[in-house]
Amino acid sequence: MIGLEAGGGLFADGGQDTGIWHQIFNFDNYSELLGLVQNSLFAGVLLGLVGGLAGVFVIMRDLPFAVHGISELSFAGASAALLLGVNIVAGSIAGSLIAAAAIGILGVRARDRNSVIGIIMPFGLGLGVLFLSLYKGRAANKFGILTGQIIAVSTPQMAWLFGTSVVVLLALALVWRPLTFAGVDPEVAEARGVPVRALSLAFMLVLGLAVALCVQIVGALLVLALLVTPAAAAARITASPVLLPVLSVVFALCAMEGGILLSLGSTIPISPYVTTIAFVIYLGCRLAAAGRASPAAGAALGSPRDSVRTHT
Repeated sequence: MIGLEAGGGLFADGGQDTGIWHQIFNFDNYSELLGLVQNSLFAGVLLGLVGGLAGVFVIMRDLPFAVHGISELSFAGASAALLLGVNIVAGSIAGSLIAAAAIGILGVRARDRNSVIGIIMPFGLGLGVLFLSLYKGRAANKFGILTGQIIAVSTPQMAWLFGTSVVVLLALALVWRPLTFAGVDPEVAEARGVPVRALSLAFMLVLGLAVALCVQIVGALLVLALLVTPAAAAARITASPVLLPVLSVVFALCAMEGGILLSLGSTIPISPYVTTIAFVIYLGCRLAAAGRASPAAGAALGSPRDSVRTHT
């Protein structure tokens, strides 16, 4: 018999709990469970694309804090929608866009932006807690907004996710080159007629949509794992404008699809798996970059043995 836990994981009821390890990794009846998460696997592909590409500009423009701030108001919007009995995805998107617009309009300078985010974050979190406290439905629904769920992607939600992902990807394609230019050297870009402020606001709105998408699967608390970590890992090993977004997308896809597949048979929410895979990828890239830099630094400075040979 197949069951559903509050955290969003699937498990087999055929035996007694065998311990913590069995709760984290349980592959009983795995083939049967796999057919139940086709929507989630497809959603993972969409989120990998969106998170990997948007994350490049999040790192380039130093916006990880903004991602966290937007996710808090996205959480409030989703919680309000849950309380009112309307579409949760729509509520999440509405909350994200409000936060993104506020940050983009009020936070033109970095100092102002951080202050605005610092104000929005507790406000959004407080609203979300209020709405969830008033909600009297299933506890799994409350928990899923914060930590993600792997089987919560219904067909109507899939349509929302697909449509919003297409909008985000098309918007990124349209602004990619001028946004890259503005991110590398905003003063020169503005001098050459690039609408830097308008692009900044446009990207914040696109980022708001991307955050809302990621919240649906990994939850509001750990959305940084998709919108920051893959791109940060890719930036550790390459500065190529072509290879960087490609690697960022690959890393995000590995984290998403790997997290879904590993959490499939467990009673644990998906978010710890996604965040752990993303962190391991980042750690591997950081170690690879350090290992590659060490020989180069040694060659540039000269080792003691090389110095001896030079003077003999």
